Amino acid sequence: MTTANPIFCALDTTEIAHASSLASGLKGAVGGLKIGMEFFNAHGPAGYAEVAKAGLPIFLDLKLHDIPNTVAGGIRAVLPLKPAIVNVHAAGGLAMMRAAVEAAQEAGAARPLIIAVTMLTSLDASDLTDTGVTGSPADHVLRLAHLTAKAGLDGIVCSAHEIARLRRELGPAFKLIVPGIRPAGSDIGDQKRIMTPPEALSLGADVLVIGRPITGAPNPHEAAAAITASLAA
Repeated sequence: MTTANPIFCALDTTEIAHASSLASGLKGAVGGLKIGMEFFNAHGPAGYAEVAKAGLPIFLDLKLHDIPNTVAGGIRAVLPLKPAIVNVHAAGGLAMMRAAVEAAQEAGAARPLIIAVTMLTSLDASDLTDTGVTGSPADHVLRLAHLTAKAGLDGIVCSAHEIARLRRELGPAFKLIVPGIRPAGSDIGDQKRIMTPPEALSLGADVLVIGRPITGAPNPHEAAAAITASLAA
């Protein structure tokens, strides 16, 4: 997957008409779209197809996490949709992630990038402690990132605050997909570990996932175009 514009807009809605309208209206202002489990669980492949009519690369954000055979089957099930990116949870372990990659390879050269979620951007150190994980968020993310690389995945989803360290340790080819991106002055919502688009890109992010600052704007196309312009400033 290659795109000149690193911004993927998160279409966080269950309404097909709204998602399709946003997708078509954002063409030329973003590099891709993200469809999450909320939308996909509601509408499945038919809903996906409506959004895909915009002709933009799609990150299918399903966060698969199950036994290896089940996750492999989940990957195979979405290959006909030709998503650009599909993700799994790194916490599912080495065998599960390897099964996901092997299943994706059945699509040949057209296979999607398989990436892993390390730590959700809505979590912080106290949340990790509550789940029995010791160490800092940065250490936890790095540990799971190395496991992801060992499994042969293309990259990870991570907070902007882990970009620099991950890029140093995992090299330039390892993809870093970064949510929790907020333009300066925007509402942070339920995100706890955020950063502005120029800051994240300068540190080495490959894809910037941005939702509400674009979709909640009076003119989503103009909002997205302004964010894109800020990257070149």
